Amino acid sequence: MATALYSHPAFRGHVTPPGHPEQVARLAAVEAGLAGLPLDRRLAPLAEEAEVLRCHPGGWLRRVKAAVPETGWAQLDGDTWLSPGTLEAALRAVGGAGAAVDAVIAGEVKNAFVAARPPGHHAETATAMGFCLFGTVAIAAKRALDHHGLSRIAIVDFDVHHGNGTQDLLWEESRCFFASSHEMPLYPGTGRPSEKGAQDQILNLPLKGGSGGEAMRAGYEAQIFPALAAWKPELILISAGFDAHADDPLASLRWQAEDFRWLTARICDLAEEHAGGRVVSCLEGGYDLAALAASVAAHVGVLEERGR
Repeated sequence: MATALYSHPAFRGHVTPPGHPEQVARLAAVEAGLAGLPLDRRLAPLAEEAEVLRCHPGGWLRRVKAAVPETGWAQLDGDTWLSPGTLEAALRAVGGAGAAVDAVIAGEVKNAFVAARPPGHHAETATAMGFCLFGTVAIAAKRALDHHGLSRIAIVDFDVHHGNGTQDLLWEESRCFFASSHEMPLYPGTGRPSEKGAQDQILNLPLKGGSGGEAMRAGYEAQIFPALAAWKPELILISAGFDAHADDPLASLRWQAEDFRWLTARICDLAEEHAGGRVVSCLEGGYDLAALAASVAAHVGVLEERGR
């Protein structure tokens, strides 16, 4: 049984202005990192609009659709741009995450990685932020809960930036545990330990700039892993951002590819114990191309080993 890899050529159709860090070249870096792995490669389907509406209001979806330009670019905020191919890419990101959840829950594969862009974990209920339009992982969690009838989902977000969008979208969701590790202070400025969710189901682990893998490992072992084990999730979703790498230009944590390998293995250990090994991981950040390739290879390499 191979790890499923969901991607699509349409993800290259989301084109950002020159110099933007969330660039098409990120996909080539991801593909280079995964080139040697025996993965079950699948095309990410186009999500129905009803999937987006699991987390976002119809007015927000209509606003995004209306803003997509026929040529060139349109800007939703200081960081988030639309090109003519953006809407299809964003809907396929949602569709890929949903299809990955379907396949893992059905037992077709044990785990999956969704190599999609634009990312999603900064998108709030009706606000584009940090390159993100739709809360891809939050929507996937709601699909697992409401479509498949699961009762305990966990999301682990190890992107260097706090997953404020996922937190916002799932603030009231008592069936989903959300844990985020992130550099602080840093964009978007949220993610304090006092932000616990309406049902005390959110755990934020701020990390100091300049700290490395040792501090991350200690924080996860002391806080996130015990809480995750106590939750006993039936499925673990990962917001897999690789911008905590030491070479990333947008932050100052000092992780290495081996830290992502260790973290993925520990998450998979907990998935084996509580969720039958079921893990769905979705690409978020990571903006140094060489570091992204190496880190994705480390992360998905573990998934592939555990998915056999």
